[in-house]
Amino acid sequence: MPEFLAETYTPRLAAAPSAGDVARAAAHAGGPQAPVRFLGAVAVPEEETCFWLYQAPSAAAVRAAMIAAGLRPERITQAVALRPPTPTPGAPGTPASRPPRSGRCGYISRPARPHGPAPAG
Repeated sequence: MPEFLAETYTPRLAAAPSAGDVARAAAHAGGPQAPVRFLGAVAVPEEETCFWLYQAPSAAAVRAAMIAAGLRPERITQAVALRPPTPTPGAPGTPASRPPRSGRCGYISRPARPHGPAPAG
């Protein structure tokens, strides 16, 4: 299903809607014929802009979901999200391939060394 990037104007003094509110609105706005899935958002306060990423069959479905959430999209365009590949379990660098850790902060606990001179032999 295509992805869309929507842009909204977000004044610095206005309360921004939460991601959960928008996700719920997207789930209810589309329905079975036009499902809309909220993928995430990026706020750029310096520019008074917020970018919203959705997965939907059309820009019109995204617009309906956003309006249902109380948002006013300025622009909605089809986008291609670039994400890092999902690692294969057990591949180098993945949690399944790392040895188990113990102790705090991932350090292996070792018995304390005695203080003072080494015992005579």
